[in-house]
Amino acid sequence: MTIPGGEDLGGFLEGLGRLQRQLEDAQAAAAGAEVVGSAGGGAVRIRAAGEFDFLSVEIDPATLSGGDASLLEDLVLAALHDTVSRLLAARQAALSSAVGDALGSLLGGGELDDLTPFDGPDDEETPELEGRDDPPEKDTGPGELPRAGA
Repeated sequence: MTIPGGEDLGGFLEGLGRLQRQLEDAQAAAAGAEVVGSAGGGAVRIRAAGEFDFLSVEIDPATLSGGDASLLEDLVLAALHDTVSRLLAARQAALSSAVGDALGSLLGGGELDDLTPFDGPDDEETPELEGRDDPPEKDTGPGELPRAGA
């Protein structure tokens, strides 16, 4: 069976399987990534793994000498926010790369950035969709909204 674009269905499904494997690999890589977020010029550092597993907190002893608990609380919170931002960025980068590469090969054999938008067939008119009826209107029951144009 051939799908639009001339590729056979088996090849297309094989490409979808590759896409799924690449996404699984990217998710595993993102889950295994470790990041370190910090605040106060490194006075507070938080290390975490990709699945939001927080592994350690390091506090520079000089930060404790002032006795200002609210400063330390603010630094820990800022370091935590920085760590979460870095985890999300690492996950997004891994998944974006995998999706871009996989879709690029699925849609044309190259990088996704190399593909150009479809402008329509050259020098051909699109055939009219004659003889096609709209689906019959459905009666609405309780809790259903009527369809547009009904």
